[in-house]
Amino acid sequence: MAFTIATWNINSVRLREGLVARLMREEAPDILCLQECKSPVEKIPLDAFRALGYGHVVARGQKGYNGVAILSKLPIDDAGEMDFAGLGHARHVAARLENGVTIHNVYVPAGGDVPDRDVNEKFGQKLDYLSHMRDWFRNDRQDRAILVGDLNIAPREDDVWNHKQLLKIVSHTPIEVAHLGDMQEAGGWVDVTRQDIPQGPLYSWWSYRAPDWDAADKGRRLDHVWATGDIALAAHGSRILRDARGWEQPSDHAPVFATFDL
Repeated sequence: MAFTIATWNINSVRLREGLVARLMREEAPDILCLQECKSPVEKIPLDAFRALGYGHVVARGQKGYNGVAILSKLPIDDAGEMDFAGLGHARHVAARLENGVTIHNVYVPAGGDVPDRDVNEKFGQKLDYLSHMRDWFRNDRQDRAILVGDLNIAPREDDVWNHKQLLKIVSHTPIEVAHLGDMQEAGGWVDVTRQDIPQGPLYSWWSYRAPDWDAADKGRRLDHVWATGDIALAAHGSRILRDARGWEQPSDHAPVFATFDL
């Protein structure tokens, strides 16, 4: 069984319904995982997505913030959610395919602007979220699992446009990278994107603040596709659809893809 999965922080699924539909028509991933839907589940435009072949949905939502959804052409069962760090946010949902593969869709808190938990509560919440994920995956070790989402951390030097300049910028600080690495190690996760594209600059997010995001190209790889070690080698075809960042009224994130033969 081969299937392609895509992950995309859509930054409001209702505002950008047309962009989601465009991705479904033009790229047609078998499974599309969205983050930052900013909508209660009942207000996500599911009928429009079903009409494009995405008849299976597992989602968690809330009004105006957060929200995660897994839209699938393939049958999926709801595999629950975790309230990491006890924030009460709709930031995680899981679904299970008929072949037994579990998909975790995660939206890690951004962490605010100041990388110091003593003066910035949001940064502390981000670190606590990652620590809780680490402990959960260590205690409930996954097999045949895929983790995707906006993890809001660019871990490698070539995952950001300028490593030295961003060392004190939230999303690339050493403490965040260490927390992400600890969580990855605890769960036995393999970074599928970098398994397929091991070298060179690679970004999935570009700030709205840049007058010309494409020319400036000051990006970061915040969006990830991981897999447990038992299925990681079945992954291939990883790519980032950079062009989507230039669509009309775009999200500041671009979709990330990978294909699995399982």
